[in-house]
Amino acid sequence: MNQNRLVVFTKYLLNFMFYSGIIVVISLPYTLKLIGKYLFKETAEHYIFMLVILLLSGLCGLTIVYQLKNMMRTVAGKDCFVDSNIKSLKTMGKAAFFIAGIFLVKMFVLPTPAAFIIILTFFIAGIFSHVLGLVFAEAVRCKKENDLTI
Repeated sequence: MNQNRLVVFTKYLLNFMFYSGIIVVISLPYTLKLIGKYLFKETAEHYIFMLVILLLSGLCGLTIVYQLKNMMRTVAGKDCFVDSNIKSLKTMGKAAFFIAGIFLVKMFVLPTPAAFIIILTFFIAGIFSHVLGLVFAEAVRCKKENDLTI
C-alpha cells in the first residue's frame, strides 16, 4: 500500500512540475526582462542569447518530465518493462545531453558556477538514462523470452 501512495504522489508531483514548467517557459521572455532590469545586468546585456538558452533548456526539461510521466503510467499499471520505457529513457538521455551542451556553449559567453553544475548534472543524467535504457532493453528481452516459454 505504501508503494501505491508513492506512485500516486510521484504522478501528482510530475503533473505539477510539467504544468508549472509550461507556465515558466511561456513567461520566460517577460521574467527574463525583469531579471535583467532588477537583478542581473548581464542578463539584460545578453537577453536574446539567454532567452534562447533558457527556452531550449526549458523545452528539454519539459520533455524529460513528460517522458517520466509516461513511464509512471507503466509503473502504475505494473508493467514497466516495455519498449516504450526504453524509448522514453533514450529520449530523456538525449534531452539531458542537449541541456548540458547548451550550457557548455553558455559557459563561453556568460560563465557562472551554476552553469558548470548544470553541465555536470545533466551530463551524468544523460549517461544514467542511456545506461538505464540498456538495462531496460535487456529486461524487456528477457521478459519476452519468458512470455514465449510459458
